[in-house]
Amino acid sequence: MLKRTHVAGAILLTGTLFLAGGCGYKTDPVPPDSIVPKAIDDLRYSVSEKGVVLTWTFPKETIKGTDLTDISTFDVYRAVVPMKDYCSTCPIPFNEPIQVPGGVVDPESNRQGTYETALLRSGHKYFFKVNARTSWWAASPDSNIVSFVWHIPAKGPDGIVGVGADSSAILSWEPVTRLMDGQDASYPMQYQVLRSKDDVTYANIGMPVSESRYTDKALKNGETYYYKIQSVLMVDGNPVSGGLSEAVGVTAVDQTPPSAPTNINVVQTSGGIKIFWDKSRETDVKGYRIYRRSADEKSAVEIGDVSGVYSIFEDVNVAEDGSYYYSVTAYDNADPANESEKSREAGIRH
Repeated sequence: MLKRTHVAGAILLTGTLFLAGGCGYKTDPVPPDSIVPKAIDDLRYSVSEKGVVLTWTFPKETIKGTDLTDISTFDVYRAVVPMKDYCSTCPIPFNEPIQVPGGVVDPESNRQGTYETALLRSGHKYFFKVNARTSWWAASPDSNIVSFVWHIPAKGPDGIVGVGADSSAILSWEPVTRLMDGQDASYPMQYQVLRSKDDVTYANIGMPVSESRYTDKALKNGETYYYKIQSVLMVDGNPVSGGLSEAVGVTAVDQTPPSAPTNINVVQTSGGIKIFWDKSRETDVKGYRIYRRSADEKSAVEIGDVSGVYSIFEDVNVAEDGSYYYSVTAYDNADPANESEKSREAGIRH
C-alpha cells in the first residue's frame, strides 16, 4: 500500500512540472530588443487625383540601438471612417495590415519605403500607420499616424502669371471652380503655392491661401524662381489636395534706387563750371547723372553722365553771364537702371 502511494505522488509531481515548464506555449514568444526595429517617425503622404502615396524612411537601428541590416516586411495599417460617423475621441478602427516588401538597410542613405493605393471613397477620412518587421515575430512599435479626408479633388489652376518685382515675385491665377470629374466645386477652395530653384524639386511655401494671388518676398534679386499652384478643396474643414498648375519662372528684379547724392557744390573756372558731390557709399551705384537748369527754366535737363568712381563733372557749355543751377542723381546696375531722386540744387549766379 505504501509503495502505490509513492508512485501516485511521483505522477502528480511530474504533471506539475510539465505544466510549469509548458507555460511558454500559452503566449507568443517575446523577441529580444536586439532585433526589434525602432519605430518609424516620418510617415507622410501625398494625395492626388490618382489616390494616395505613403512614404517613410527605413529604420536603421533596433530599439536597443544596434544596427539593422535588413527589413523583412512593412505592415501598413489603414482605417476608413465616413465623415458623418467620425468621432475625434473614438479609437481608430484599423484593419488587418497590408504587407509591403522590405529590403536591405543602407546605412549611408535614407532608403524610402512606399505604398500607393487608389481605393479611396469620397466623404471618408483615412488613417494610416506603419510597422517595420525583421521577422514574423519582431515588429517595431507603431509609426506616427497620418490622416486625411478624401474627396474628388479639384482641377489644377489655369492661367498662372508671374511678375518679378523688387526682391519678390507676384503670382496670380484663375480661380478654380470645378472638380476633376467636371462637377462644380461646392466646397471652399484654397491654393497652396510651391516653389523650386531648379524646376524639378518643389516645396510648399507657407499655408494655403484663399485668394488667387500671392506675393513671395525676401528673394534674391537677379535669380529665377519657379512656381506651381495646387488647388486645395476644404471639405468640412479638412484639406483635399487637388491638381497642380503649369510651372512659371519668375526673376526677382532690383527696383530700389540709390540714395540721392549729397553735398553738391559748384565752382566757376576759366573753362566753365565744375560740379562736385560726395561719392555714394552704396555698393551698387554704377554712375551719376548731372542735370542743369538756367534761371529762366522750370525744369532741369540732363547734361552729363559719369562713372560711379568719379564725383566731379565740368560743364563747359555755359555763357559767361548766365545763371545756372545743378543737381545730381545716382543710378545702379539694374537693367533698366534705378535712378535716385535729384539732389538739392547748387548754383552760380551772375
